[in-house]
Amino acid sequence: MRKRKKGKKFGRVKAQRRALMNSLASALVLHKKIKTTETKAKELRRFIEPLITKAKIGNLHKRRQVIKFLSDSVTDKLFGDIVPSYKERPGGYTRIIKLAPRQSDGAKMAQIEFV
Repeated sequence: MRKRKKGKKFGRVKAQRRALMNSLASALVLHKKIKTTETKAKELRRFIEPLITKAKIGNLHKRRQVIKFLSDSVTDKLFGDIVPSYKERPGGYTRIIKLAPRQSDGAKMAQIEFV
């Protein structure tokens, strides 16, 4: 029996989906909020929150696990600037705010930001 897979495909192959999530996560860490489509924002939440949870532990092994997805400079910003404010928070590090549809194609837009 076929089972449903987790996550959205976005009409891309696996490597392209991973590159998309890596770049969205890097932009979110660098700018602290980004504007994207609602579906990508929801998928990004599933991608970034485990990385923040790993970064809260803060040891070398967890840092290397985060570096697999984000670059060194972005990882340093995540560990140095963002994670210390979430030490006492058990989860829910991001907030998705729905915006007006995009003018050109009517796609549902959203803004994802750190709480």
